[in-house]
Amino acid sequence: MALLDIRNLTARYGQITALRDASITVNAGEAVALLGANGAGKSTLMKTLMGFVSPSEGSIEFDGKPLAGVSTSSRARMGLGYSPEGRRVFPGMTVRENLEVAARDSRNAHMKVAEIFGIFPALEQKQAALGWQLSGGQQQMLAIGRALMTEPKLLLLDEPSLGLSPILTTEVLDRVRIIVSRGTAVLLAEQNVAKALSVCNRAYVLQVGRIVDEGPTDTLRDNPVIREAFLGG
Repeated sequence: MALLDIRNLTARYGQITALRDASITVNAGEAVALLGANGAGKSTLMKTLMGFVSPSEGSIEFDGKPLAGVSTSSRARMGLGYSPEGRRVFPGMTVRENLEVAARDSRNAHMKVAEIFGIFPALEQKQAALGWQLSGGQQQMLAIGRALMTEPKLLLLDEPSLGLSPILTTEVLDRVRIIVSRGTAVLLAEQNVAKALSVCNRAYVLQVGRIVDEGPTDTLRDNPVIREAFLGG
């Protein structure tokens, strides 16, 4: 049974259909890429999974349970972690405080923070710094680390490389494999095709709200459908 099972999902903003008839699965122990140009529907899918957008058609099951009518906070308690586009760290709080505030259980917060520092050593070096004092790459690491503090079964990463240099993009996205190796599945929405394919097991390609291709990342690397999707064809 898939950890996440999305069937024929359609989502709209008023009269605008942002996602149409999308079907996606994510299994435990894997990283899945969601590829597409800006406006393809990646963020809409993420927001629908978290309950910020209500689907007009289709179904979502997570860990064998339907998500229809389930609140965002309950979805988080069920094991959905979310690192949204734009980082959104708490600028007036230290790195450690940003992490601790998201802990599922305050009694083991110290242990969880140590685990995050193991994934992102740069954050340990900056743990007393305020959020606004971090570089863009460090803020992205902190946003991901904060999502991991909720101990998710599935981590949703929405455009984590946005605005980062190629070096920082590699530094951030290479952590996907580490996160998966520690027991958390990942659904990664990305425009950086090459890097996303290098860290994920499978991928789906979104174009104008529709899934136009899917498969193992090894078979999709040179697929012309991906090039067309990213050129807006």
